[in-house]
Amino acid sequence: MEHFISSIVNIITNPVTLTTLFLANILGIIIGALPGLTATMGIALLTGLTYGLPTEIALVILMSLYVGAIYGGSITAILLNIPGTGSAAATALDGYPLATRGRAGFAIGITRMASVFGTLFGLIMLMTIAPQLARFALLFTSAEYALLGFFGVLISGFVAGEDLKIKGWIAGFLGMLLSTVGIDELHGYARFTFGSPLLMIGISFVPAMIGVFSIPQILDNLKLTLPPRIPTSDSMFPKWSQFLRQLPNAIRSGLIGTGVGIIPGVGEDIGAWMSYFAARGMSRKKEEFGRGSVEGVVAAETGNNAAIGGALIPLLTLSIPGSPPTAVLLGALLLHGVRPGPMLGFEFPGFIQEMGGILFMASLALSICGVFVARFFIKVLDTPLRILMPIIAVLSVMGAYAIHIRIFDVFVMVVLGLLFFVLLKLRYPVAPFVLGVILGPMIDANLRRAFWVHRSFVPFLTRPVSLILVVAIVLLILAQFKWFQNLFFHQGKTQKE
Repeated sequence: MEHFISSIVNIITNPVTLTTLFLANILGIIIGALPGLTATMGIALLTGLTYGLPTEIALVILMSLYVGAIYGGSITAILLNIPGTGSAAATALDGYPLATRGRAGFAIGITRMASVFGTLFGLIMLMTIAPQLARFALLFTSAEYALLGFFGVLISGFVAGEDLKIKGWIAGFLGMLLSTVGIDELHGYARFTFGSPLLMIGISFVPAMIGVFSIPQILDNLKLTLPPRIPTSDSMFPKWSQFLRQLPNAIRSGLIGTGVGIIPGVGEDIGAWMSYFAARGMSRKKEEFGRGSVEGVVAAETGNNAAIGGALIPLLTLSIPGSPPTAVLLGALLLHGVRPGPMLGFEFPGFIQEMGGILFMASLALSICGVFVARFFIKVLDTPLRILMPIIAVLSVMGAYAIHIRIFDVFVMVVLGLLFFVLLKLRYPVAPFVLGVILGPMIDANLRRAFWVHRSFVPFLTRPVSLILVVAIVLLILAQFKWFQNLFFHQGKTQKE
């Protein structure tokens, strides 16, 4: 608690940090509000640009932008019926009908209150669960870490794949393969370098992330024309009593959002949808959902913002990112010399609490910026995308180049961006690829270390946690086969009969 309070005091008493916090939050709202730009892309861009800054300032910028962007996506969902981010897609179902009835300001205001509540709810869960989980994670050995990382890539591919799950897994394995390029950390062998000294240090994470997130979206959005937005004529200040009537709905959505956020690679999008469906299932006014239900808007926005705290829990305690934005955030932490995981509490005492303090201040900044700044910056939506996209392209090049000051990283960014432009058209998801790049070194090193120490597969099956992970991995793979699905379906049907 001491580190949590001191983190808040340090931000408040330092004018530079405080100003940076608000500016990043405003930038996050703008990035989230602009269709085609996402929180992940914003964090990837700023990770490169904040490389030379002190770690504390960089984290304040990235976390404040993260919180702002998740909320900002709801603005275009309400005013244009186009979600600014994937996590705001559920908000559009009821937010846009509310706007067409002349309640756009109310919808934006109530989503802001729900977003702040969701962020604070996730923060409380982060502060209470993360330390316990970190203590449990100290029991893990190399075998558990290798299996946990592999399970994270598999579950991310399973959830993120839109049509065939195998496409999500292929994307994940491509990421893992890319992470093996360079000098092997354990034995010092050169792998997939083809004799090129540029590849000896491997593929840098940040240029790769900027490429896969920004280039496809820039190319897609150049020809996109936005419809005219609905003007906000009513007040953006809903009464607290209107939100308090939604408190049970908000608490339920906060629990769902946090729980979903903890699952590796899932994140805010699924958190919003599951909260929305739960609210519709529990509502006494189901007929209003899809036609301007306040319950639906509150559930979706609470769920996606609560997932932020949930996604940070496995990131900080197990070094497993819970969502695509936290995957990029993990890269930023490593870039600044902070290695998340069970040893984080020993190497950087109080770091989780300090992150909690930054998240708390970011949610407060959102409550202020969302009121006074969102109305003004909504005008940014009138800027043609053919002007904004070239600006994003220039920032992408600057971000990729700034990490190691070498043009090779810019080529990496462009090549991977073009590759994923094609893969996204073929409906290969990007989230498992990112998780593969992030978790690949952890899986590789721990798997070989486990074999090196034990000289057999036996510890993978005799240790309780690793056995559970092996069973989970096998069941996840078998669940893709029809004979396995039919077996359980047939058994269930027989029992009912």
